[in-house]
Amino acid sequence: MVADLSQLVKAYDVRGVVPDQWDEPLAELFGAAFVQVTAADAIVIGHDMRPSSPGLSAAFARGATARGADVTLIGLCSTDQLYYASGALDLPGAMFTASHNPARYNGIKLCRAGAAPVGQDTGLTEIRTLVEQWSEHGLPAAAAATTPGTVTERDTLTDYAAHLLGLVGLDGIRPLKVVVDAGNGMGGHTVPTVFAGLPLDLVPMYFELDGTFPNHEANPLDPKNIVDLQARVLAEGADLGLAFDGDADRCFVVDERGEGVSPSAITALVAARELARNGGEGTVIHNLITSWSVPEVVRENGGTPVRTRVGHSFIKAEMAEHGAIFGGEHSAHYYFRDFWNADTGMLAALHVLAALGGQEGPLSGLLDRYDRYTGSGEINSTVDDQAARLTAIRAAYEGRDGVRFDELDGLTVTGPDWWFNLRASNTEPLLRLNVEARDEKTMAAVRDEVLALVRA
Repeated sequence: MVADLSQLVKAYDVRGVVPDQWDEPLAELFGAAFVQVTAADAIVIGHDMRPSSPGLSAAFARGATARGADVTLIGLCSTDQLYYASGALDLPGAMFTASHNPARYNGIKLCRAGAAPVGQDTGLTEIRTLVEQWSEHGLPAAAAATTPGTVTERDTLTDYAAHLLGLVGLDGIRPLKVVVDAGNGMGGHTVPTVFAGLPLDLVPMYFELDGTFPNHEANPLDPKNIVDLQARVLAEGADLGLAFDGDADRCFVVDERGEGVSPSAITALVAARELARNGGEGTVIHNLITSWSVPEVVRENGGTPVRTRVGHSFIKAEMAEHGAIFGGEHSAHYYFRDFWNADTGMLAALHVLAALGGQEGPLSGLLDRYDRYTGSGEINSTVDDQAARLTAIRAAYEGRDGVRFDELDGLTVTGPDWWFNLRASNTEPLLRLNVEARDEKTMAAVRDEVLALVRA
């Protein structure tokens, strides 16, 4: 029977419930299809701490070797550690993780050699088609290799850590006390090795690798999941807190007051440091719902900001096209030219530690220059007709003095001292609203007016 992959294969990855939506036999077909589409003679595979990850990744490896590809297994790793292996070994890669999703989920993030992304427009559609065909008719005899590929195991954790530490100047920073909440995810695997030898008093939280997530969801984008970290930073009198998501490719920051730091402020801080590291010039990519602060800071530091749509495939494509040195998103994904244009929250965290440890003031004071406006955060509204609501919102603002529109991604409306963006979800009947203004009162007024129109 043909597998139903309509809910499993997303725009950028494979993700669904195990075993309801997919299982090891299907993972084996994905491995064979991945080798066929990429024409790879060797690949690298890693996995997170979810109970289903070892079995799924082993099945994927069987499918790949059956097609004649040699497989390097790096075992437990963060997603950015898999990207490191893909870049350093110059091999296509597969990472088994469902990131911040609940324990019953699992998925695959795929990349070509050099960590180049595989999405629906860059091979994932072809992989899906093959898996659907093979799930119905079986793998054709002609698809089997005359000589199966080999499987070898390799530990890349220390090399990954050394590569990151070579990209940030941490020599001479003052001692810092840092609380890290790994959320029982892969940060508990990578942080001890990356931070070893640095002048840090590390206070670990939930470092035990446990894909059932017994303490809280491994999704720091949701404020309820950083409450424990915020309280611990205050209790410890720490200089800062760091929270990683389940596969540890995203990092969120809490300052010494226990306040969450906007990812836009981190984007601006890291952009300024990367521009300084590159002689005060270079292109920085940011998506259209990062703060006004980001392009301002980039220009002030000699760089060229480029605005793009939301989504890592768009960011990575712009990074490659412009030869950009850095890119940042509102969701705490941070992309680096010197990390194969891939995203690594760990490298962004090292930049924050270097910046804070290189001066005497608190993190909140350091970030004042990068956090200049007031934002609403992302607010979701369930609507019956997304397109009709967007048309109605545009009509409501047409003709107002000083108002501009663009439709790079959804609808962005910009006024003299505020802007908002409304984007339709690709997978749910939702409109996502982000508002920013020069002060809290203006932001609240714009937010409330737009929400009233959206929910009318």
